[in-house]
Amino acid sequence: MSVERMAEHVDGLRWFKSSYSGSDGGNCVEVATSLDAVYVRDSKAVGGGPVLRVGRGEWAAFVALAVE
Repeated sequence: MSVERMAEHVDGLRWFKSSYSGSDGGNCVEVATSLDAVYVRDSKAVGGGPVLRVGRGEWAAFVALAVE
């Protein structure tokens, strides 16, 4: 499994959150993708919070299980 907590801010990524997320903040995560990984962060800690880096294969397996 390739999951890594990124200590530094990841620049150059386009972040998005689910259309089901409300506009009032709440408990949401944002996701960005690159060629080899998916990045996840807390939507309330955009400026400098931790970022989780997950391999694309692991992310696909997670999503497949989440939609069952």
